[in-house]
Amino acid sequence: MANTTIQVTKQTRDHLAELAGERGLSIGQLVDALAAAEPTAAQRAEQVAAARAHAREVIGVDVSDEEFAALDVLGNLRRIAAEKVLAMPGRDAA
Repeated sequence: MANTTIQVTKQTRDHLAELAGERGLSIGQLVDALAAAEPTAAQRAEQVAAARAHAREVIGVDVSDEEFAALDVLGNLRRIAAEKVLAMPGRDAA
């Protein structure tokens, strides 16, 4: 990645310098740590996809992305998994 100069206000630079000093870091090290702690949209999407794949593997049933998008993810996962398990061939209806 190219080394670019970014203009910030004196107030922002002073604030970053104070934060960095409190942590025993340079401003550059502080900015690197802040950037590493905040994932990009692409990284968040990758994390969500990985979490969905893991959930599918763990619960053992296929759950669509639309089902994952529901607001009550945990509650919906339980409901969807129960419905899919009950619908499995050879499963006796109670």
